[in-house]
Amino acid sequence: MLILHPEQPTPLVSQIVEGLRGLIGAQKLKADSKLPSIRAFAATHGVSVFTVVEAYDRLVAQGLLVSRANAGFFVKRRSDDNPAGSGATAAQPDPRFDARWYLRQIFENRNLPLKPGCGWLPHDWLFEDGMRRSLRSLAAGGTDIGGYGLPFGHMALRMAVADSLCERQIAVEAGQVLLTQGSSQALDLVARQLLKPGDEVLVDDPGYPNLMFMLRFLGVNIIGVPRTPTGYDLPALEALLALHRPKAFFTQPRLQSPTCSLASMPQLVRLLQLAQEHQFVLVENDIYADMDASSRPSLASLSQLRQVVYVGSFSKTISPNLRVGYVVAQPELMEDLAQLKMVSGLTSSDITERLVFGAVTDGRWRKHLKSLRERLAEAHSNVARRLEAQGFEIFHEPAAGLYLWARHPDLTDTAELSRLAAAEGIMLGPGQLFLVSPRPSGWLRFNVAFSEDERIWRFLARSIEERKVD
Repeated sequence: MLILHPEQPTPLVSQIVEGLRGLIGAQKLKADSKLPSIRAFAATHGVSVFTVVEAYDRLVAQGLLVSRANAGFFVKRRSDDNPAGSGATAAQPDPRFDARWYLRQIFENRNLPLKPGCGWLPHDWLFEDGMRRSLRSLAAGGTDIGGYGLPFGHMALRMAVADSLCERQIAVEAGQVLLTQGSSQALDLVARQLLKPGDEVLVDDPGYPNLMFMLRFLGVNIIGVPRTPTGYDLPALEALLALHRPKAFFTQPRLQSPTCSLASMPQLVRLLQLAQEHQFVLVENDIYADMDASSRPSLASLSQLRQVVYVGSFSKTISPNLRVGYVVAQPELMEDLAQLKMVSGLTSSDITERLVFGAVTDGRWRKHLKSLRERLAEAHSNVARRLEAQGFEIFHEPAAGLYLWARHPDLTDTAELSRLAAAEGIMLGPGQLFLVSPRPSGWLRFNVAFSEDERIWRFLARSIEERKVD
């Protein structure tokens, strides 16, 4: 399609942008024609994936390309491309941040050298030794790999989950535990069971992008509940409840992503009172519980699952690749959730569930969690001090969990900053990605486990200085 010249001083991103611009201008690439995928273009031209991401993104912002969900990139139709008499209006440059597209890039570009914006732990922070021992034990035991698992999941792991939850003061039996393909499937099953198109649902704002996309796909109306450094903005929540009749509130009281804020006991009690008063279900996403060294109450423990559905996961602390999560609720809801799980995807993987069971019953599992929490606390302190030294405001410092949520007065559009960072091999977590109503934001989510490399801080310092000059 075009020839790149790596030996020239012109950056490859600029060469791609100008080359494609020329092809479009000469109509060698006509309106509505599809461009090669990011990976295909990168492979053909011998460049990195993030170089192509940056080039395509610039062309989208300039109004020359358009990104279509699940389809790819296409040459955008301009006014002079319209068929005669069509009455179509001229295409205008669309510089808006496409959160769905960006989220896809996060997983396509996992191999970027620096990942302060990602949502997982580094490999050497995970329970790799325990997983290897579990793999060896599973292989030696002659496990049957030819059949399906059970609808509710591997019984031994369900019993282990129930025992673990009892330690957190959530009294459940194994029959109330449904294993899922990660917490994402758990949240999806709960949403499809509880909601129908047109229903109103509350979510944390800022909050979990995948959850918001999934809820919008179901056709429900999403209402954002503002997060504060101490948990929830309860006056704002009560004002919202006076105007709306939500069916559910999907929330993370503990170490919430992206803010890592923690809801206090009084807040949890009041939230339960509001749920009872206004008759909505609380869906508690507690996937970071194992990263918390403190023993804290949860909505599930305070209510004993009355009007609460509880979601957990092993993906954050054992391995994100295993995709093992779980959902816990009152018995009358569990059969419906299990049936929905079977209809949508049959059973979850018995092999991965057995691997996780081997890991969590390993004698070194608790020692691993203790070490992980200490390591995260140290990283929190180090990254917070670096942020403050560069003039960032930190939303909340929990000294636990994965994230710090921060903003700098000179960085007003972190979506644009993220595009520039990708060209230098840095994956950032722009604030706009996490908002219920996407808009330019100065906030960034920092994964403390990935944020201590000096190259990140040099990039941020240079970006801040450039904006001061401008």
